[in-house]
Amino acid sequence: MEFRHEYKFQISPQDRQLLLSRLRPLGLEDPHASAGEYRVYSLYFDDLQDTALRQKLDGVENRDKFRLRYYNGDLSFLRLEKKSKRGNLCQKRSASLPLDQAKAVLAGRPQVLKQCEDPLLMEFYARLCRGLRPVTLTVYRREPFVYAPGNVRITIDRDIRTGIYARCLDAAQATLVPAAAPENGKPLVLEVKYDAFLPDLIRQAIHLEGRPWTAFSKYVQCRRFG
Repeated sequence: MEFRHEYKFQISPQDRQLLLSRLRPLGLEDPHASAGEYRVYSLYFDDLQDTALRQKLDGVENRDKFRLRYYNGDLSFLRLEKKSKRGNLCQKRSASLPLDQAKAVLAGRPQVLKQCEDPLLMEFYARLCRGLRPVTLTVYRREPFVYAPGNVRITIDRDIRTGIYARCLDAAQATLVPAAAPENGKPLVLEVKYDAFLPDLIRQAIHLEGRPWTAFSKYVQCRRFG
């Protein structure tokens, strides 16, 4: 999979309303979001040295992180994802992971993946054997929009929550609290991803005066709680 451009912007509730008023009339809603939004659940992994966390805080341009992800509380559709960053370019690889195997991994039995043939699961197993472990659970609401030219994907993330010292996969087992940003209390995040170019139609629709792109990370924000 090729790398894509990725930019993030911290926005206000008023910015969100403005963006929705521009994007919805264009008919760009993601067909997978039947209600206009869905809830994203991610359990992030890091090693004993917190390499992924430290690299992000230090501004390292080339970095990777692993997470288990599912949507709308449905653990039957569970994916292992590896997100790689190269400056402002990103790549996401994913593989299906059965729930029983995921539970075994979280219980300290990574050997259940030993016979997997998927390259990503093989890499995940090797990293687990070198100390990779679950570190934080992140939950948020996402409003997605898509545009075929440029393979554009626009998302607005809000109500970002995390579990206090949560290492579990099921959010029902965690005490969730708002992942409040020190700057503005409750962060909303606009993310824009595209391949080779960003069409002018989209560039104009998402333009917000005085909103420079930011290095905001939901993972880093949620690690403040454990």
